[in-house]
Amino acid sequence: MSNTLAATTMLLLSTALVAPAAALAQDAGAPSQAGPSVPDSTTSVPTNDAAEGAAPEQQATETPAEEQAPDVSIPGGDAEIVVVGTRSRDITRVTPQVVSVLSAADIARTGEGDIAGALSRVTGLSVVGNGFVYVRGLGDRYSLALLNGSPLPSPEPLRRVVPLDLFPTSVIASSLVQKSYSVNFPGEFGGGVINLTTRSVPTESFLTIGGAVEADSEATNQLGYTYYGSKSDWTGFDNGTRDIPPALASFLNSGERISEGGVDTQAIASELITSRNSILQRNKHLPANFSAQISGGTSFDLGGDARLGVIATAGYKNDWRTRDTIQQTAANVDLSQKELDFQRVITDNRIVVNGLLGVGLEFGDNAIRWTNLYIRDTLKQARLGVGSRQTTSPIATLQQQDTAWFERQLIDTQVVGEFKLSPAIDLDVRAGYANSQREAPFEISYEYFRSNRADDPYGQYFINRLNNGQQGNAEISFSDLNENLYSAGADLSYKATQGLTLSAGYAFSDTARRTERRDFLFIAPGTFPSGVAMFRPDYLLQPSVIDFYDIGLVDTNEGNPVFDAKLRNHAVYGQIQAQFSDELSLNYGIRWEKADQTVDPVQVFNTPTASLAGTSLKRDYFLPAATLTWQFRPDMQIRVSGSKTIARPQFRELIYQLYFDPDTNREFRGNPLLVDSQLYNAEARYEYYFARDQRFSLSGFYKRIDNPIETFASFSDNSVLSSFANAPQATLYGAEVESQKYFDLSGLSDGAFWQSRRAVLIANYTYSKSKVKVNEDDTVAVFASSATKATDLFRDGTPLTGQSDHLVNLQFGLEDTDRLSQQTLLLTYASKRVTNRGAALQPDIIEYPGLRLDFVARQGINIGGVELEAKFEVRNITGTKYKEYQQSGENRIYYNLYKIGTTASFGVSATF
Repeated sequence: MSNTLAATTMLLLSTALVAPAAALAQDAGAPSQAGPSVPDSTTSVPTNDAAEGAAPEQQATETPAEEQAPDVSIPGGDAEIVVVGTRSRDITRVTPQVVSVLSAADIARTGEGDIAGALSRVTGLSVVGNGFVYVRGLGDRYSLALLNGSPLPSPEPLRRVVPLDLFPTSVIASSLVQKSYSVNFPGEFGGGVINLTTRSVPTESFLTIGGAVEADSEATNQLGYTYYGSKSDWTGFDNGTRDIPPALASFLNSGERISEGGVDTQAIASELITSRNSILQRNKHLPANFSAQISGGTSFDLGGDARLGVIATAGYKNDWRTRDTIQQTAANVDLSQKELDFQRVITDNRIVVNGLLGVGLEFGDNAIRWTNLYIRDTLKQARLGVGSRQTTSPIATLQQQDTAWFERQLIDTQVVGEFKLSPAIDLDVRAGYANSQREAPFEISYEYFRSNRADDPYGQYFINRLNNGQQGNAEISFSDLNENLYSAGADLSYKATQGLTLSAGYAFSDTARRTERRDFLFIAPGTFPSGVAMFRPDYLLQPSVIDFYDIGLVDTNEGNPVFDAKLRNHAVYGQIQAQFSDELSLNYGIRWEKADQTVDPVQVFNTPTASLAGTSLKRDYFLPAATLTWQFRPDMQIRVSGSKTIARPQFRELIYQLYFDPDTNREFRGNPLLVDSQLYNAEARYEYYFARDQRFSLSGFYKRIDNPIETFASFSDNSVLSSFANAPQATLYGAEVESQKYFDLSGLSDGAFWQSRRAVLIANYTYSKSKVKVNEDDTVAVFASSATKATDLFRDGTPLTGQSDHLVNLQFGLEDTDRLSQQTLLLTYASKRVTNRGAALQPDIIEYPGLRLDFVARQGINIGGVELEAKFEVRNITGTKYKEYQQSGENRIYYNLYKIGTTASFGVSATF
């Protein structure tokens, strides 16, 4: 929560968080190197002298008179934190938790366009897939995402946590990562919490306009595929072309079943396929990527001590990406035979539109902030693949083409109030509503068949006989997800004495999701002529052909096409922060949570059938957490913490409904028999602050997870189907080391260029090791499966999915302390990690992110009194490929193998 009050309580010390590289900001007296930023109002916050403990001489040389700290909004803590006078502003030293914060300056240094990319630079964090952040190798189900301290829904069917690449860095003031648990946060805290704080209201008027262009070596001016869609696709909004056709809408509302024989499927089928939604078009010169953004703010004095501020931002981004990928599956355990072997070209056109409106009112020592966020992320995808499938024919060639349109949208509104009831009592309240949606109309897939047989008169031609994959296939799917999330909370803190602060709080959240998916298969009679089967997709399924040859539809998802999912959670906590002596302090608290989580099939047919694919989880937990801090020297301290936390199954992991993931080319289905995971956490951390904004830290951690939820693969209709199950137990342990150091370069030369130059080196390394523990007598629960032994799905000693043993981040750069001028090399490395358990006793599926090198340069320019910021960046200089594979001896099967490409971009922003 934003706070502009004159003082905060000691509770701040247990929850306020600071950048792992606060030095990414500036030296004392140097102008901001973050480029144009919002000038927030700030308040001096006294810290605890004993916790600081530095000698006055050291403090005087290391700490400026006044600096602005990152704006951080969290439950049970205050946000805008500025430490003044002779005390250090580095709150990492005084908070008992293991924390990291990326300020606006830190994010700007990385040059990333979305917050997921910026977070990949934080110690122990890795980004998997499209924006899902893993903390210490634990999957996103073990990571909690908050916005201004309030929960966020996810528009992704496969995730409960919102993908963080939805958030442009332009709307984020800071990103906080806390890896050790404190009870002011929700109990679903496995690997850590990621809290995004949106930009706050300004005290001075400003207007910033910017834009950028980007070239991609694998896409820009290269061959790609697309389809027409609608005229307005470039905006990320469909103009109505993809609305549900009347005949299909009438059928869906009727409650009838196609299998009962009373539905005119030809009338429905005749309205589904057109040249606009089904014909791939070759584009030999894909356009460059580009983006534009504008932000502005102002404030008004209302009389007395009241002030009203307004800030607004808007952005647009249009990116193209092409992947020329190899996709395979194995036919046997030793991987010596391929079942599927395809080369597929996938072209994505992604359009992101975002906006933020914030209104803040400050009066006396009180503040109220209203924040509204809108993000729309649209993906227009075209895919063309050629390959073979052994079960269809060992010599035949298959051609598959797909067109799709995925809309993800998030609307979030929050009200936060901070009130100073007395010099010793603070009250923070918050309430929020968020709606997320995902619509995927007209997912269309075609498969054409070429027999390659000399005795077949059509053996050299691709045909589609519409006979369910024997000699061709055509499918169409419609899916829709809508989720509403209501949340509220209150936090009260009381400073009983100078060394003792008591706090308590209550939090409530109510999440309701409805997800629907309807899948239809086009079926032609056995007499369908091969000559007609040569037609292109829109001619093949034009109304006249459908009518004349009696082509019908089969509903392949009549079982459970619609599900309702709900999660209601009540929580209360109490916490103390006690300073026993100048060297020793304790933070202890306990949180009680009660949650009801249900998933129920919705009866949409007139003749309902009984379904057991429901879930009802009703549990309550007491979750303690404690951290002991010992500052044995003014510049050194040790922290030890322990806690118990939980991880609930995601809605999508529970819903027994098929879902196709276009990124991995796999189908997923939930398991309604999943249960909660319980985590027992321990950590110890040593920190050495050898100079201002420079430090070294070393930590070790251990986690035991009961009933961890793991992804496993199985075969369904000769294709790989992924699902989820509770493994009996797992352990995770590891260590993190982080250091940052500045080097004064003024002594290199007497020239003016070097007098204000310094070099910055920021490095962090995380080693982690996880093991799934499975005994012969352990059982597993998988819905509609004959597998009951845990050893059928899991192997003892294998790592958790998504966990890399080694994560390395290195930043080396030059910067000017007097003006905006930065040049930074950024290197990241992630070792191999499991993405899926292998199907039918096959080896696990491995992803190898490898080594990646980026370069970012930022330069401030003044032209005619207008402040400009120019930014140039090159990504993936090493040309690292994406590799996801299985390995057995010398045999290797690539699930996905493609070049990521190198990108180069140039952007300019102006502030007025």
